[in-house]
Amino acid sequence: MAAPLIKIDDAAKIPDAYRNTPIEDLLGYHNLNKSFKNYQKAEMLIGMCMDNRKHLNIPDNFAYIIRSGGANLRYSEFRVSYAIAVGDLSHIVLIGHNNCGMVNLMARKELFINGLIRNAGWTREEAEDHFYHYEPIHEIGNEIHFILSETNRLRLRYPKVVIAPILYLVEDNSLNLISED
Repeated sequence: MAAPLIKIDDAAKIPDAYRNTPIEDLLGYHNLNKSFKNYQKAEMLIGMCMDNRKHLNIPDNFAYIIRSGGANLRYSEFRVSYAIAVGDLSHIVLIGHNNCGMVNLMARKELFINGLIRNAGWTREEAEDHFYHYEPIHEIGNEIHFILSETNRLRLRYPKVVIAPILYLVEDNSLNLISED
């Protein structure tokens, strides 16, 4: 069963743990049309999917953003560490989204292979080998479950950093907190 979402359509719905933090600001900017402030340096790191259907409504210089399939930061950990250490950050949000292409990759196997043959000039064997090698490490299973597990993994790795799990709903472009209760 998927965790329930907390629809942020009012500032009062933002949990106390995220009040007076860049996470509250992100939710305010994107969902509530909060007026932008000027930033000289990033306030947070946003890990989100590379999907082209998602665009955040945030001010310039507000956040470092790492985009990867499924918001999977497992292979971007040095960049996460850099943002925390050199960027002096203590807040991260992981933003997955519904209808993610990294769910059920096996169903897209032929599309993937044929696309590499057509668009990259690969042989079928090269494309198949590539798919079978990388599919297991990029398949996320379920968007919400993956974001929760990645949030927990990063919390163990960076115990002083506040990390919030969020689901972006493609149909209305809203950010929704994923309940962890």
